[in-house]
Amino acid sequence: MSERPTRRGFAARPADPEHWIKAADTPPRDSDAAGFTARLTIDVTPELRGRIKIAAFRRGITVADMLRDLLAREFSTTNGDP
Repeated sequence: MSERPTRRGFAARPADPEHWIKAADTPPRDSDAAGFTARLTIDVTPELRGRIKIAAFRRGITVADMLRDLLAREFSTTNGDP
């Protein structure tokens, strides 16, 4: 019988980080590039989740908008990092 090909595991990460994050360079399927988003999932404690939700509520914005703004500030393209 023939050998099965070696398959990469479900959670395996490529050795090259540029290939790992290649989805960011993938053009959207429609012509509206501003509407293209990628989902990011993180695990936080219930206490932290509560604090985040309260902070967003007090600011009158959604948690998603607040976290997008925070991440955009932290990882801006103009901060000199590659």
